[in-house]
Amino acid sequence: MQKIFFLFATTLLFISCQEPVAVDVLVINANVYTVDDTTPKATAFAIKDGRFIAVGSTNEILKSYVATDTLNAAGKTIVPGLIDAHCHFYGLGLQQQKVDLTGTKSYDEVLDRIVAFQKEKNVSFITGRGWDQNDWEVKEFPTKEKLDSLFPDTPVAVRRVDGHALLVNQKALDMANITVNTKTTGGEILKKDGKLTGVLIDNPMGLIGAIIPKPGVHEQIQALKDAEKMNFSYGLTTVDDAGLSPQVIALVDSLQKTGELNIRMYAMVSNVPDYVDYYLKKGVHKTDRLNVSSFKVYADGALGSRGATLKAPYADQENHYGAMVIGIEDFKALAKRLAGSPFQMNTHAIGDSANAVVIKTYYEALQHKSDRRWRVEHAQVIASEEFELLNDKLVMSVQPTHATSDMYWADERLGEDRIKGAYAYKKLLEKTGKVALGTDYPVEQVNPFYTFYAAVARKDLKQYPEGGFQKEDALTREETLKGMTIWAAYSNFEETEKGSITAGKFADFVILEENIMEIEEDKIPNIKVKATYLDGKKVY
Repeated sequence: MQKIFFLFATTLLFISCQEPVAVDVLVINANVYTVDDTTPKATAFAIKDGRFIAVGSTNEILKSYVATDTLNAAGKTIVPGLIDAHCHFYGLGLQQQKVDLTGTKSYDEVLDRIVAFQKEKNVSFITGRGWDQNDWEVKEFPTKEKLDSLFPDTPVAVRRVDGHALLVNQKALDMANITVNTKTTGGEILKKDGKLTGVLIDNPMGLIGAIIPKPGVHEQIQALKDAEKMNFSYGLTTVDDAGLSPQVIALVDSLQKTGELNIRMYAMVSNVPDYVDYYLKKGVHKTDRLNVSSFKVYADGALGSRGATLKAPYADQENHYGAMVIGIEDFKALAKRLAGSPFQMNTHAIGDSANAVVIKTYYEALQHKSDRRWRVEHAQVIASEEFELLNDKLVMSVQPTHATSDMYWADERLGEDRIKGAYAYKKLLEKTGKVALGTDYPVEQVNPFYTFYAAVARKDLKQYPEGGFQKEDALTREETLKGMTIWAAYSNFEETEKGSITAGKFADFVILEENIMEIEEDKIPNIKVKATYLDGKKVY
């Protein structure tokens, strides 16, 4: 016992005599939500070489470490760098160079914005995004007659807010050689009284896409930089871009290596045969900033444009079931091929029929595989029989603001029985153990605090409905924060390097002006970011 006491006393004396360790940054007097279950709260942390090296109380950190840069947070709330588990980062940047139609309340307002845009920009091919006929008094798809009269010689192609429907004028149709006799699969070319309306849904949109001038490298770089600036301003330090080409991915990689682009990106490769062949041969590509280890596949379209594939007809359109974007046999063949590779398969699935195909195919393909974390993107409408199949082998990647955007009309599409299995985030969490949360911007807004509010309160920004939409599927604040940090990191196989304020992980964190975990619920959407840090360096 005397020997033990002597050793203990000697150790204490040694520790007390130790000089504080020099680090790069100290953050003290903070209200830190670490999202680390072993130490969920802290008041300080130390950073060296871009990583957290210690997390604890302000007294502990100040005793053990010294730095030339010490940040006194003065009680402000700090959370890990936020992760958007499903977005269109590059698309958001490109959108800044196109006509913005989000929030338009009528077709006439859409036309007015296009006219104003063209007057200012005078482009050779007008493109844009954001219209939603469900927000108009007349909730029907527009037709192209007014567009033709305003722009008889300039092609116009503007996407619906969800990206799954496209309105074009006759000039664009002529350039793409689209007529009433054009055959298509995996979508629709809408007609009225035997004539083209100018609206294309899902796969046929590719015919127009093929004739739209591609942005040059300068425009691409500007788009990426514009998107980064917006994301950093909202505390987002990692983005999961749902569908990119090898060319854009290579551009991102080169910009990150030269320091011109700093945001971390989990890049899903678009499911184009040449792209799949290229990356399966090349293999997974992983750096501290870029992760290329997955493919983005589309099973069906969107509910708002009635392209989501349902088991029974749409409640508001007789004998209409939506359409699969990919053939079922093609999907199964691709799943089998990817199961034999190290890549994840991340599939957009909205309707209950599409989700059934995806979930069953995943389990079949992964029958003898372990820890593959294949993702169901959106998982929007799921039937009870598929809920019973779910377990922690799959990852559900969902976007809470879809629920609060769609709630005004989703029951009309689905009926009162099916709507109960839609946007069921709590049930998905209970079945799989984790949910990865994102926005799907620019379909929705970039702001992650809208995501947080929609997940917790199940309300839109007008605080509607009073009791919350299907409130039984709300998430707690703790679950929501995990969904936007550690669970999102897990969905990317990156939970050991980010997603929590833990020693050894990248020093990505956000200082908030308000305490997101305690602020009055209806004030969550108004939370502002004071500062965003990446690798311990302020980027906003």
